[in-house]
This record gives sequence, structure tokens and C-alpha cells, in this order.
Amino acid sequence: MAAIEVGGTAFGYDEAGEGPAVVLLHAALGDRRMWDAQFTELAATHRVIRYDRRGFGETGGETGEHAHYEDLLALLDARGIEQAALVGASMGGACALDAALAAPERVTRLVLLGSGLTGHTWPDHMQADIARLTAAAVPADRLARYQARDGDVDPADVRAMAEANIRYLVAGPARDVSVLPGEMLALVREMCEQVYRHDWTAPQWTERIPDTRHRLAEITTPALVVIGTSDAPGLVELSAHLAESLPRAEFVELAGTGHLPSMERPDEVNALLRKFL
Repeated sequence: MAAIEVGGTAFGYDEAGEGPAVVLLHAALGDRRMWDAQFTELAATHRVIRYDRRGFGETGGETGEHAHYEDLLALLDARGIEQAALVGASMGGACALDAALAAPERVTRLVLLGSGLTGHTWPDHMQADIARLTAAAVPADRLARYQARDGDVDPADVRAMAEANIRYLVAGPARDVSVLPGEMLALVREMCEQVYRHDWTAPQWTERIPDTRHRLAEITTPALVVIGTSDAPGLVELSAHLAESLPRAEFVELAGTGHLPSMERPDEVNALLRKFL
């Protein structure tokens, strides 16, 4: 394990290359391993950092109040980085947007892949889909017990929740998981199962959540918004909203691609990153 200590917490962490700094921010259903192809590619021309955010991968989730974007900025301080481009997937994109508002002078570029948005209210159709899939995966009484960290976790429930996420997000609701490359599917399944094992057993902490939803017009950093057209409809809609709301945004749609284009279409994503960064 490579790690860097920030504010008393050891973050799982990798760094390689020289040049302008780029930080890779992973999705909430994985960890920093989702960036394997981009980390290697960008290190040829950039100083590249990827890390497991608080409560994911090799990073602990200590008790208390924390904010992911504050962890990001503290990590930059710890490495002596004044400015960096931020590449965020899903909730990693939300963290990048929060950081761009909190410290705009430190963010040179934003790349948002299937991005979330802090404080965003997901549309009713997406909330209904998630509720249905969750109920089918794990009975409500066991899920409540897991969320309360009350007792042992059944590995079958971990697998079921991971599979529900893979079907709905990674493949997309209109595709079968068989369309995903085998190596990618194996790694996503491993990462997502680890997310749920950790989430249902680790110490609870409170996230400080900024209100970013109504401040997108303030973010004048050049941005590249990327969405797979086979992603969940609520995320497709959100990416279109981000592209319309960010003053200096470019919008790219990847046909027939789900929630993790950096893994499903690494060559195309790498080409987009090389051009934009």
C-alpha cells in the first residue's frame, strides 16, 4: 500500500510522472484502481495523482465531520501542488466541482465523466429505479441493520448490491452486463463489493456538503463534460445540465457506453484527456 497522511488520515495514494499536475477522482462504486489506464497514459506528460477518497479503497473513514473537497485540497497542499487539473468520475466529478468553487485559483481544468453534483436531487424515475433494485437485492430489514452497523454482514448481500449497481449503472439499464469487457467487469465487481463491505462495517462519519447546485455559473474553469449514452437516464440528464450551466464547458457523448467510460472505453477517454489537458 502506498499512502499519504493528510490531517491524521492515511489516504491510499499513487503518484507518477512530471509536468502539469492532474488529479484523478474516482466514482463512488469503486476506488483509485478505476483509473489504471489513465494513470499510466497521463504520467508520460503530466504529474498524475490518484487516491482513494475517505471511506473507500485503502483509505479509512474516521469518525467526525469531513468534506471530500477539503481532503482533496489538503492533499494538494501536502504534495506542494499549487494548481492542478481535476478529472472526476461520478461523485468524483461532484468533488471536483466543489473544489473549483472553494478554490478556483487552484483548478486549471475540469473533466467530468458521468458526473454527480453535490446536493442534486435525482429525478423521481431514477429514485424509483434505485429503490426497486435495492429492495430486490437486499431485504429492507437487513439493509437497515447493515446501515446501522448492527451485526455481521452476509457476503451474499454484498454481492447482490454490487450486481445491482453493475446492472443499472456500469452497464446501464438498457444493456446486459455481458457487453462489458471481462477484465473490467471483474475489477468493477471487486471494487464495488469492497465499497459495500466497508460501508456496512466501518465507523460512521458525517460529510459536510456544500450547496453547489445553484452556483455552477460561477465556475469559469474550462470544463469537459463526458457522458456515456447508455448510462442511467438521470445521469445523462445531469450531464446535459452541467454542460449547459458551466460557462466554459465542452460536451462529449460516448455512444453505447455506461457509467465508467474510463474503464469501458479507455483509449477514447485517453484521447479526450490528451487533447483537453
